[in-house]
Amino acid sequence: MDLPFSEPNRAVIDAEFAPTTTYVNTATCGILPRSAVAAVRELAEAAAAGVPAGFGDFDRVNRVRASFARLVGVSADRVAVGSAVATHVGLVSASLPAGAEVLCPEGDFASVINPFVVRDDLKVRFAPLEALAEAVGPDTALVALSAVQSADGRAADLAAVRAATAAYGARMLVDATHAAGWLAFDASPYEYTVTAGYKWLLGARGVSYLTVSQEAQDTLVPLHAGWVAAESMWDATYGPMPELARGARRFDESPAFLAYHAAEPSLALLERVGLDAVRAHDTALAERYRQGLARLGHEPVPGTAPIVSVPGLAHRQPALQAAGIATAARDGGLRASFHLYNTEADVDRLLDVLDG
Repeated sequence: MDLPFSEPNRAVIDAEFAPTTTYVNTATCGILPRSAVAAVRELAEAAAAGVPAGFGDFDRVNRVRASFARLVGVSADRVAVGSAVATHVGLVSASLPAGAEVLCPEGDFASVINPFVVRDDLKVRFAPLEALAEAVGPDTALVALSAVQSADGRAADLAAVRAATAAYGARMLVDATHAAGWLAFDASPYEYTVTAGYKWLLGARGVSYLTVSQEAQDTLVPLHAGWVAAESMWDATYGPMPELARGARRFDESPAFLAYHAAEPSLALLERVGLDAVRAHDTALAERYRQGLARLGHEPVPGTAPIVSVPGLAHRQPALQAAGIATAARDGGLRASFHLYNTEADVDRLLDVLDG
Protein backbone atom coordinates (compact mmCIF):
# COMPACT_ATOMS: atom_id res chain seq x y z
CA MET A 1 0.00 0.00 0.00
CA ASP A 2 1.78 3.12 -1.24
CA LEU A 3 0.56 5.62 1.34
CA PRO A 4 2.62 8.07 3.40
CA PHE A 5 2.39 6.50 6.87
CA SER A 6 5.62 5.27 8.41
CA GLU A 7 5.69 1.63 9.39
CA PRO A 8 5.47 2.43 13.14
CA ASN A 9 2.44 4.66 12.52
CA ARG A 10 0.86 2.01 10.31
CA ALA A 11 1.25 -0.51 13.11
CA VAL A 12 -0.29 1.89 15.66
CA ILE A 13 -3.25 2.62 13.40
CA ASP A 14 -3.87 -1.03 12.60
CA ALA A 15 -3.86 -1.82 16.32
CA GLU A 16 -6.38 0.93 17.07
CA PHE A 17 -9.04 0.25 14.44
CA ALA A 18 -10.94 -2.82 13.33
CA PRO A 19 -14.04 -1.75 11.37
CA THR A 20 -16.32 -4.56 10.25
CA THR A 21 -17.59 -2.53 7.28
CA THR A 22 -15.94 -0.58 4.49
CA TYR A 23 -16.30 2.64 6.46
CA VAL A 24 -15.87 5.75 4.32
CA ASN A 25 -18.18 8.03 6.30
CA THR A 26 -16.04 10.07 8.70
CA ALA A 27 -17.87 13.27 7.74
CA THR A 28 -20.89 11.75 9.51
CA CYS A 29 -19.02 10.24 12.45
CA GLY A 30 -15.50 9.01 13.01
CA ILE A 31 -14.56 5.55 14.26
CA LEU A 32 -13.51 5.37 17.91
CA PRO A 33 -10.00 4.00 18.46
CA ARG A 34 -9.81 0.94 20.68
CA SER A 35 -7.94 2.97 23.32
CA ALA A 36 -10.88 5.40 23.46
CA VAL A 37 -13.32 2.51 23.86
CA ALA A 38 -11.18 1.20 26.71
CA ALA A 39 -11.22 4.61 28.43
CA VAL A 40 -15.02 4.77 28.20
CA ARG A 41 -15.34 1.23 29.53
CA GLU A 42 -13.01 1.98 32.43
CA LEU A 43 -15.00 5.06 33.47
CA ALA A 44 -18.36 3.33 33.05
CA GLU A 45 -17.26 0.36 35.13
CA ALA A 46 -15.95 2.66 37.87
CA ALA A 47 -19.27 4.52 37.87
CA ALA A 48 -21.13 1.22 38.12
CA ALA A 49 -18.94 0.21 41.05
CA GLY A 50 -19.62 3.48 42.86
CA VAL A 51 -15.96 4.35 43.32
CA PRO A 52 -14.58 7.92 43.10
CA ALA A 53 -12.90 7.25 39.73
CA GLY A 54 -16.40 6.92 38.27
CA PHE A 55 -17.17 10.59 38.92
CA GLY A 56 -15.08 11.68 35.93
CA ASP A 57 -11.74 13.45 35.80
CA PHE A 58 -11.49 17.22 35.30
CA ASP A 59 -7.72 16.90 34.92
CA ARG A 60 -8.36 14.66 31.91
CA VAL A 61 -10.74 17.26 30.47
CA ASN A 62 -8.01 19.87 30.80
CA ARG A 63 -5.51 17.57 29.08
CA VAL A 64 -8.00 17.22 26.23
CA ARG A 65 -8.32 21.00 26.12
CA ALA A 66 -4.54 21.35 25.88
CA SER A 67 -4.26 18.66 23.20
CA PHE A 68 -6.91 20.31 21.04
CA ALA A 69 -5.22 23.69 21.55
CA ARG A 70 -1.96 22.25 20.20
CA LEU A 71 -3.74 20.80 17.17
CA VAL A 72 -5.24 24.17 16.19
CA GLY A 73 -2.31 26.39 17.14
CA VAL A 74 -3.61 28.34 20.12
CA SER A 75 -2.92 28.38 23.85
CA ALA A 76 -5.14 26.29 26.12
CA ASP A 77 -6.54 29.40 27.83
CA ARG A 78 -8.29 30.24 24.55
CA VAL A 79 -10.23 26.95 24.44
CA ALA A 80 -13.63 26.30 26.01
CA VAL A 81 -15.12 22.81 26.07
CA GLY A 82 -18.74 21.90 25.54
CA SER A 83 -21.12 19.39 24.06
CA ALA A 84 -22.33 20.79 20.72
CA VAL A 85 -21.27 23.30 18.08
CA ALA A 86 -24.70 24.95 18.05
CA THR A 87 -24.36 25.80 21.75
CA HIS A 88 -21.08 27.62 21.10
CA VAL A 89 -22.53 29.43 18.07
CA GLY A 90 -25.53 30.39 20.21
CA LEU A 91 -23.21 32.24 22.60
CA VAL A 92 -21.81 34.24 19.70
CA SER A 93 -25.30 34.92 18.36
CA ALA A 94 -26.45 36.18 21.76
CA SER A 95 -23.55 38.64 21.84
CA LEU A 96 -24.69 40.57 18.78
CA PRO A 97 -26.77 43.74 19.11
CA ALA A 98 -30.19 43.97 17.52
CA GLY A 99 -29.96 44.85 13.85
CA ALA A 100 -26.47 43.43 13.38
CA GLU A 101 -25.72 41.86 9.99
CA VAL A 102 -24.40 38.29 9.87
CA LEU A 103 -23.06 36.96 6.57
CA CYS A 104 -23.06 33.19 5.89
CA PRO A 105 -22.40 30.97 2.88
CA GLU A 106 -25.40 29.59 1.08
CA GLY A 107 -26.16 26.04 2.19
CA ASP A 108 -23.70 25.92 5.08
CA PHE A 109 -24.32 23.48 7.93
CA ALA A 110 -27.40 24.31 9.98
CA SER A 111 -25.58 24.58 13.32
CA VAL A 112 -23.49 27.44 11.91
CA ILE A 113 -26.53 29.34 10.65
CA ASN A 114 -29.60 28.64 12.77
CA PRO A 115 -28.50 30.32 16.02
CA PHE A 116 -28.46 33.58 14.04
CA VAL A 117 -31.57 32.88 11.95
CA VAL A 118 -33.78 32.24 14.99
CA ARG A 119 -33.03 35.74 16.24
CA ASP A 120 -35.64 37.82 14.42
CA ASP A 121 -33.79 41.02 15.25
CA LEU A 122 -30.65 40.11 13.31
CA LYS A 123 -30.10 40.60 9.59
CA VAL A 124 -28.79 37.29 8.23
CA ARG A 125 -27.51 37.52 4.67
CA PHE A 126 -26.30 34.69 2.44
CA ALA A 127 -23.82 34.60 -0.45
CA PRO A 128 -22.18 31.85 -2.51
CA LEU A 129 -19.17 30.36 -0.75
CA GLU A 130 -16.86 31.33 -3.60
CA ALA A 131 -18.00 34.97 -3.44
CA LEU A 132 -18.18 35.35 0.33
CA ALA A 133 -15.19 37.69 0.68
CA GLU A 134 -16.64 40.05 -1.94
CA ALA A 135 -19.99 40.04 -0.09
CA VAL A 136 -18.52 41.48 3.14
CA GLY A 137 -19.53 45.10 3.48
CA PRO A 138 -19.54 48.07 5.87
CA ASP A 139 -22.68 46.82 7.63
CA THR A 140 -21.33 43.31 8.25
CA ALA A 141 -20.78 42.61 11.95
CA LEU A 142 -19.87 38.94 11.69
CA VAL A 143 -19.09 36.34 9.03
CA ALA A 144 -19.93 32.77 10.10
CA LEU A 145 -18.79 29.91 7.89
CA SER A 146 -17.37 26.41 7.77
CA ALA A 147 -13.73 25.99 6.80
CA VAL A 148 -14.73 22.91 4.77
CA GLN A 149 -18.29 22.28 3.68
CA SER A 150 -19.95 19.24 5.23
CA ALA A 151 -22.08 18.42 2.20
CA ASP A 152 -19.40 18.28 -0.49
CA GLY A 153 -15.94 19.14 0.87
CA ARG A 154 -15.57 22.55 -0.75
CA ALA A 155 -13.00 24.66 1.11
CA ALA A 156 -13.50 28.30 2.00
CA ASP A 157 -10.91 30.91 1.09
CA LEU A 158 -10.41 31.81 4.73
CA ALA A 159 -7.53 34.19 4.05
CA ALA A 160 -9.63 36.24 1.64
CA VAL A 161 -12.58 36.36 4.02
CA ARG A 162 -10.27 37.32 6.90
CA ALA A 163 -8.83 40.16 4.83
CA ALA A 164 -12.31 41.40 3.98
CA THR A 165 -13.55 41.27 7.56
CA ALA A 166 -10.43 43.08 8.77
CA ALA A 167 -10.99 45.82 6.20
CA TYR A 168 -14.53 46.44 7.48
CA GLY A 169 -13.96 45.76 11.17
CA ALA A 170 -16.13 42.62 11.18
CA ARG A 171 -15.52 39.50 13.24
CA MET A 172 -15.22 35.91 11.99
CA LEU A 173 -16.61 32.64 13.32
CA VAL A 174 -15.16 29.57 11.63
CA ASP A 175 -16.53 26.05 12.04
CA ALA A 176 -13.49 23.76 11.78
CA THR A 177 -15.43 20.52 12.25
CA HIS A 178 -14.47 19.19 8.81
CA ALA A 179 -10.93 20.57 8.87
CA ALA A 180 -9.41 19.99 12.31
CA GLY A 181 -8.11 16.44 12.56
CA TRP A 182 -6.85 16.03 9.00
CA LEU A 183 -5.78 19.58 8.12
CA ALA A 184 -3.31 21.72 10.03
CA PHE A 185 -6.06 24.26 10.76
CA ASP A 186 -4.86 27.40 12.54
CA ALA A 187 -7.52 28.91 14.81
CA SER A 188 -5.42 31.90 15.87
CA PRO A 189 -6.48 34.44 13.18
CA TYR A 190 -10.18 34.28 14.08
CA GLU A 191 -12.25 35.74 16.90
CA TYR A 192 -14.18 32.49 17.28
CA THR A 193 -13.87 28.92 16.05
CA VAL A 194 -16.10 25.95 16.82
CA THR A 195 -15.29 22.28 16.27
CA ALA A 196 -17.23 19.08 16.86
CA GLY A 197 -15.06 16.33 18.33
CA TYR A 198 -16.75 13.22 16.94
CA LYS A 199 -15.67 13.29 13.30
CA TRP A 200 -12.07 13.85 12.16
CA LEU A 201 -10.98 14.18 15.80
CA LEU A 202 -12.06 10.56 16.40
CA GLY A 203 -14.06 11.26 19.54
CA ALA A 204 -17.65 10.65 20.58
CA ARG A 205 -20.71 12.87 20.46
CA GLY A 206 -20.75 15.15 23.47
CA VAL A 207 -17.38 16.81 22.81
CA SER A 208 -17.01 20.18 21.10
CA TYR A 209 -14.54 23.03 21.31
CA LEU A 210 -14.84 26.81 21.19
CA THR A 211 -11.80 29.00 20.71
CA VAL A 212 -12.04 32.70 21.50
CA SER A 213 -9.30 35.21 20.78
CA GLN A 214 -7.94 37.21 23.68
CA GLU A 215 -9.46 40.37 22.23
CA ALA A 216 -12.89 38.76 21.77
CA GLN A 217 -13.27 37.14 25.18
CA ASP A 218 -15.07 40.19 26.56
CA THR A 219 -17.53 40.18 23.64
CA LEU A 220 -19.28 37.03 24.91
CA VAL A 221 -21.43 36.59 28.01
CA PRO A 222 -21.16 33.07 29.51
CA LEU A 223 -24.94 32.64 29.61
CA HIS A 224 -24.79 28.97 30.64
CA ALA A 225 -22.14 29.55 33.30
CA GLY A 226 -22.18 26.96 36.04
CA TRP A 227 -19.64 26.27 38.71
CA VAL A 228 -17.17 24.93 36.12
CA ALA A 229 -16.95 28.46 34.64
CA ALA A 230 -15.42 29.85 37.84
CA GLU A 231 -11.74 30.63 38.24
CA SER A 232 -11.72 28.31 41.26
CA MET A 233 -14.37 25.68 40.58
CA TRP A 234 -14.37 24.05 43.98
CA ASP A 235 -14.96 27.40 45.67
CA ALA A 236 -17.98 28.12 43.48
CA THR A 237 -20.24 25.10 43.96
CA TYR A 238 -22.88 27.10 45.88
CA GLY A 239 -24.11 30.62 45.50
CA PRO A 240 -22.82 33.26 43.07
CA MET A 241 -19.33 32.50 41.84
CA PRO A 242 -16.60 34.71 43.31
CA GLU A 243 -14.82 35.11 39.97
CA LEU A 244 -15.27 33.91 36.41
CA ALA A 245 -12.39 31.98 34.89
CA ARG A 246 -9.94 34.47 33.43
CA GLY A 247 -9.62 32.71 30.06
CA ALA A 248 -12.01 30.99 27.67
CA ARG A 249 -12.79 28.38 30.34
CA ARG A 250 -15.47 30.83 31.51
CA PHE A 251 -17.49 29.55 28.53
CA ASP A 252 -17.18 25.86 29.51
CA GLU A 253 -20.17 23.60 29.84
CA SER A 254 -20.06 20.88 32.46
CA PRO A 255 -18.30 18.08 30.55
CA ALA A 256 -19.87 14.83 29.39
CA PHE A 257 -17.15 12.77 31.05
CA LEU A 258 -17.59 9.55 29.07
CA ALA A 259 -17.04 11.48 25.84
CA TYR A 260 -14.09 13.48 27.20
CA HIS A 261 -12.40 10.38 28.60
CA ALA A 262 -12.63 8.94 25.08
CA ALA A 263 -11.28 12.15 23.54
CA GLU A 264 -7.92 12.01 25.32
CA PRO A 265 -6.54 8.87 23.60
CA SER A 266 -8.16 9.90 20.31
CA LEU A 267 -6.40 13.27 20.21
CA ALA A 268 -3.18 11.67 21.45
CA LEU A 269 -3.32 9.31 18.47
CA LEU A 270 -3.65 12.21 16.03
CA GLU A 271 -0.75 14.01 17.68
CA ARG A 272 1.38 10.88 17.55
CA VAL A 273 0.73 10.22 13.87
CA GLY A 274 0.98 13.93 12.98
CA LEU A 275 -1.46 16.02 10.99
CA ASP A 276 0.86 16.29 7.98
CA ALA A 277 0.87 12.50 7.63
CA VAL A 278 -2.88 12.28 8.20
CA ARG A 279 -3.54 14.95 5.58
CA ALA A 280 -1.29 13.26 3.02
CA HIS A 281 -2.97 9.90 3.65
CA ASP A 282 -6.56 11.17 3.62
CA THR A 283 -6.19 13.35 0.54
CA ALA A 284 -4.33 10.62 -1.38
CA LEU A 285 -7.27 8.28 -0.85
CA ALA A 286 -9.72 11.01 -1.91
CA GLU A 287 -7.70 11.64 -5.08
CA ARG A 288 -7.65 7.91 -5.87
CA TYR A 289 -11.44 7.90 -5.51
CA ARG A 290 -11.82 11.00 -7.71
CA GLN A 291 -9.74 9.41 -10.46
CA GLY A 292 -11.75 6.21 -10.23
CA LEU A 293 -15.01 8.14 -10.44
CA ALA A 294 -13.77 9.86 -13.60
CA ARG A 295 -13.05 6.47 -15.16
CA LEU A 296 -16.63 5.45 -14.37
CA GLY A 297 -17.99 8.60 -15.98
CA HIS A 298 -18.96 10.41 -12.77
CA GLU A 299 -18.03 14.02 -11.99
CA PRO A 300 -17.51 14.78 -8.28
CA VAL A 301 -17.63 18.26 -6.77
CA PRO A 302 -14.16 19.77 -7.35
CA GLY A 303 -11.81 19.99 -4.40
CA THR A 304 -8.91 18.41 -2.55
CA ALA A 305 -10.48 17.64 0.84
CA PRO A 306 -11.01 14.01 1.94
CA ILE A 307 -14.75 14.61 1.47
CA VAL A 308 -15.89 13.67 -2.03
CA SER A 309 -19.47 14.21 -3.17
CA VAL A 310 -20.96 13.05 -6.47
CA PRO A 311 -24.10 15.01 -7.40
CA GLY A 312 -27.06 12.91 -8.42
CA LEU A 313 -25.81 9.66 -6.87
CA ALA A 314 -27.51 9.91 -3.47
CA HIS A 315 -29.88 7.12 -4.51
CA ARG A 316 -26.95 4.66 -4.50
CA GLN A 317 -26.34 5.04 -0.75
CA PRO A 318 -28.87 2.39 0.44
CA ALA A 319 -27.44 -0.27 -1.90
CA LEU A 320 -23.91 0.56 -0.78
CA GLN A 321 -25.02 0.22 2.83
CA ALA A 322 -26.54 -3.17 2.04
CA ALA A 323 -23.17 -4.18 0.57
CA GLY A 324 -21.40 -3.21 3.81
CA ILE A 325 -20.06 0.13 2.59
CA ALA A 326 -20.85 3.12 4.81
CA THR A 327 -21.29 6.39 2.89
CA ALA A 328 -23.83 9.21 3.20
CA ALA A 329 -26.48 10.86 1.04
CA ARG A 330 -26.24 14.64 1.45
CA ASP A 331 -27.90 17.40 -0.56
CA GLY A 332 -28.61 15.06 -3.48
CA GLY A 333 -25.05 13.77 -3.66
CA LEU A 334 -23.33 10.56 -2.64
CA ARG A 335 -20.70 11.56 -0.10
CA ALA A 336 -17.66 9.48 0.79
CA SER A 337 -15.11 10.68 3.33
CA PHE A 338 -11.73 9.16 4.14
CA HIS A 339 -9.58 9.13 7.26
CA LEU A 340 -6.52 7.47 8.68
CA TYR A 341 -8.17 4.06 9.20
CA ASN A 342 -9.05 3.79 5.50
CA THR A 343 -6.95 2.05 2.86
CA GLU A 344 -6.70 1.89 -0.91
CA ALA A 345 -8.67 -1.35 -0.71
CA ASP A 346 -11.61 0.59 0.76
CA VAL A 347 -11.52 3.03 -2.15
CA ASP A 348 -11.32 0.25 -4.70
CA ARG A 349 -14.19 -1.71 -3.16
CA LEU A 350 -16.39 1.40 -3.19
CA LEU A 351 -15.56 1.97 -6.85
CA ASP A 352 -16.19 -1.70 -7.72
CA VAL A 353 -19.66 -1.63 -6.18
CA LEU A 354 -20.50 1.67 -7.86
CA ASP A 355 -19.43 0.10 -11.15
CA GLY A 356 -22.01 -2.60 -10.56
